Amino acid sequence: MTKSLSAKLGIKQGMRGIFINASPDKIKNIDTAGLALSSKANGYFDYIHLFVKRQAELDKKFPMLRNHLKPMGMLWISWPKGVRENKDLTLTKIIKIGYDHGLVESKTLSMDATWSAIKFTHPKKGKIYTNKYGKLKT
Repeated sequence: MTKSLSAKLGIKQGMRGIFINASPDKIKNIDTAGLALSSKANGYFDYIHLFVKRQAELDKKFPMLRNHLKPMGMLWISWPKGVRENKDLTLTKIIKIGYDHGLVESKTLSMDATWSAIKFTHPKKGKIYTNKYGKLKT
């Protein structure tokens, strides 16, 4: 049995979530049933999902998103796969930006034929994180 995209993303009943820069069809493909969706980034979230194409935008939004993420929450960053027009993001650049802003990556997946996604979480106390793409800022 194949897991649904929402299950792969870790969405569970009762979570509070927000999508940023997501087209309606992307949200529909995820099946957000059970997710209490917010249209504004206020308060704290279990699930945050940003769709982004440019490093500058990701670097600018990352601190705000991290500040709205619950301690056990997850921040998903989706970016276009391969060579796409007006895109300068790669997996390694996204990981570096995440580490620069104090979050660690834990999982990547294919959203569809066009978009990839990577999950970030708060680092666990006492755990040492090493990654050749970025240095965790504390």
